[in-house]
Amino acid sequence: MSVVPFTDMNAPPLPLGWSEHAGPGGQIYYYNAQTQESTYVRPIPALPIMPTTQSELPKKKKREKPLVKTPVPGTDWIRVKTTEGNIFYSHKVKKESVWTVPEEIKDAIEALDAEEGSIKGVASQAPVVKVAEEVQHGGKEDLLEIERVKGEVQEMVKRKAEDIVPIDGLAITKKIRIEENEGNLGDGESEESEEEEEWQREAAIQLAAEAEAEKKRSEEEEAERDRQDAESERKRVQAAQLHMPDRVDLSIDEAKALFKTLLREKNINPLHPWDTSLPQFISDPRYVLLPSVSVRREAFDEYCRDRARELRQLAVKKVKDAANPREEFDSLLKDEVQSTRTIWTEFRRLWKKDRRFYGWGRDDREREKRFREYVKQLGEKKRAMAERAESDFFALLREQKFPEGSTWRDVKRTLHTDPRYDAVGSSSLREELYNTFLKGSQFNSVSQTARADKDEENESKKVNEEQKQQKRTEKMERAVKERENKVKAELQQVELDIGRSRRDIHKEEGERDFKSLLTDAVRDPKMTWDAALPQLKTDPRLKDSLLPLNQQLHLFHTHVEHLRSKHINNLYSLFEAHATTLAKPFDSLPVSSLLSSVPVVRLGLDIETLGYEFEKWQRSRTHKCRIAFDEMLTENSFVEFWGRLGKIGGEGVDGGVKADEMEEDEGEGGGGKVDMKALAKSVDVGEVEKVLKNDKRYIMFDHVPDQRERWIREYLSNLSAPRLSVHLQPNTSS
Repeated sequence: MSVVPFTDMNAPPLPLGWSEHAGPGGQIYYYNAQTQESTYVRPIPALPIMPTTQSELPKKKKREKPLVKTPVPGTDWIRVKTTEGNIFYSHKVKKESVWTVPEEIKDAIEALDAEEGSIKGVASQAPVVKVAEEVQHGGKEDLLEIERVKGEVQEMVKRKAEDIVPIDGLAITKKIRIEENEGNLGDGESEESEEEEEWQREAAIQLAAEAEAEKKRSEEEEAERDRQDAESERKRVQAAQLHMPDRVDLSIDEAKALFKTLLREKNINPLHPWDTSLPQFISDPRYVLLPSVSVRREAFDEYCRDRARELRQLAVKKVKDAANPREEFDSLLKDEVQSTRTIWTEFRRLWKKDRRFYGWGRDDREREKRFREYVKQLGEKKRAMAERAESDFFALLREQKFPEGSTWRDVKRTLHTDPRYDAVGSSSLREELYNTFLKGSQFNSVSQTARADKDEENESKKVNEEQKQQKRTEKMERAVKERENKVKAELQQVELDIGRSRRDIHKEEGERDFKSLLTDAVRDPKMTWDAALPQLKTDPRLKDSLLPLNQQLHLFHTHVEHLRSKHINNLYSLFEAHATTLAKPFDSLPVSSLLSSVPVVRLGLDIETLGYEFEKWQRSRTHKCRIAFDEMLTENSFVEFWGRLGKIGGEGVDGGVKADEMEEDEGEGGGGKVDMKALAKSVDVGEVEKVLKNDKRYIMFDHVPDQRERWIREYLSNLSAPRLSVHLQPNTSS
């Protein structure tokens, strides 16, 4: 059986929307489903704003309180009857209360009920309160004492409610403390005093809320009076400035129409608010035709709605009257694309910000399709124009009568004024067409002379001559046709070159699109082509790609290798963070944490492969450190100087270096010379290591000191003697 504390039974009801719950640790918390707010402090219902006078205060419903307390004989339980007639049972030692009869005192309660029934039978006329007083043996005196304490608490509440200290907008009242008199009050009286203290605290909070509400209401009334005074003063000043007439003999509609006319004449922007637009028309006499500011603002709002509607209609009409976007795009192509060698990417780069370009089409793919159609039409049109120009040029040549032996230089002077001459754009092409025509004309003139002679000699040969003439004509036509075929072949070659250039451009675009597809879809360095292909097929960029399969595979493997190298670099960074020196083995690393790291998970490495990667990284790191060690030796001037000096032959430079004469008295022998080579011989590997011991590149090989010393000796042995000038050459004459 669950035991509920008595304080929970008498707690005030929760406000609307709040509910009580038990947390995992047994703590009670409260949750508001509307605001999604939770708290451990029990929310208190909002108190209504109370009237200022006591006569207007609403009657507060009396709280349910203990009325009669009856000890259960032979137990530590007390049966309590409340003012509302409810009965609960309280344990004096455990300080717990329940509404149902506990199992351990059921027999005692039945005996108590039987005893009270017999008493009621004897004194059926006695009131219930009298019976309770007899059972409790002196309960009347206790109740009188409680009433006296209640009166003192009420007086104290009245005094404390006046000491309200406002802090940050909240009225905080001093807590009311009631000292318990352990000698005069028992356990039951202590519980009731606690209830009275809770009730008095709530009363103090209510009084504080009433005082705060009264204070806020006074402040609001004062602020409202100040606002009204300011508005009256502003109207007075405005009326004095504008010289508002006392009376205007116009109806509201007429004045409103004139006011809107004023706004239209001033071209007031309908999107600007009243305060922004007011300085533009406040000085006009028509401003005061309307009787109040509210009416003027109403007319201003009507003007803004009507004017905005008019502007929208004008914009829609302008769009409808504008040219068709498809026609504008075609016009742009016609004006700017004059050559079939123009490519789409260059055209788009130049005109992508032009309204005629982006105003038509759903996307660039549709615009590119139309561009290619236009280029194809332009090529066909140019071919037809070239063929027609050549045909017109042959007709022009046939119309002329050129002297025998005429060259192209002589002929073109008589033809350059004809439009059919300029229609053939190339000068070399004109000359070539003329030579072709000249060959046919020569054949034609010879045939005419032969035919005239043969007609005179023999009329019977006329048929043979006609056949020859026909052959010559056919030959000339074949020559012209061959020239036309040659021109077409040249045009086809040009188109092939253009197509090749387009394919190269499309190849670059295809590679770029396919790389972006791989970047979006493939992010796992362990991914294979067969595993990624189903996902790639769902993207339209793969369907539209013009790249061959082998190139797609190459780009895929390059992308996966790039992903793997990026994760490998991150793994090496983890190795470097845990292995600060070259001497640290793989077993000393936190393998468990490394196996759960992101690079290892992405690369799918186990302990064996992780160890292999670590050894590989250590080898590469050791090689780099070895190179840095050699650079350290070459950079150190101490090692360089003494190492090279030891390579000088003889006694040294000029037989030695003279001792400082100023130090002659300091030494025992004094004077003499110092052999620098001998000094260099005394500088051994230990001296070099003392100079290098603080360098990080030297410290990295602390785990192999013997090998490091061997490297230094090898470096010193490979040094050569320094070059000396002619003035410092050793003296060999002696």
